[in-house]
Amino acid sequence: MEPFTFNKNARDSEIPYELLLLADETTEAIDQYIFNSEIYLLHDGAENIAVMALHKNNDTELELKNIAVIESYRSKGIGGILINKAKEIARENKYKILTVGTSDTGFQQIRFYEKNGFVKTGIRKDFFIENYPAPIYENGLQIRDMVILEFPLF
Repeated sequence: MEPFTFNKNARDSEIPYELLLLADETTEAIDQYIFNSEIYLLHDGAENIAVMALHKNNDTELELKNIAVIESYRSKGIGGILINKAKEIARENKYKILTVGTSDTGFQQIRFYEKNGFVKTGIRKDFFIENYPAPIYENGLQIRDMVILEFPLF
């Protein structure tokens, strides 16, 4: 039996910013989507080890807005568990596409999504320049654009 438990965070529960901030730069950025998203947590016993936030873009598209795993659990398949749960939730709710956006310099993240069946479908030019107050750097490069990836559910 899998030692982890997975559950939806109740609307009146505290928002797990400490986990969400592992994948997003600021609480202000998180606040732009989190109040209209469903939050899911993965636990190992009483410890929250991972989070994902799913947002309904429209009747056919569900977006993975945030996915994060605490450092001590990384490279152990936890991200894949969350992706599979997101796909399951999307299918159960009759969405046709699961989409995600990540930074153009997030080479590891892009590989992760592609390994999990996502394909690149677009670029949001200057997204990180226009939506964050200060420059953000990853892998020694300034993040500018958002890479959009999709997983077809049908």
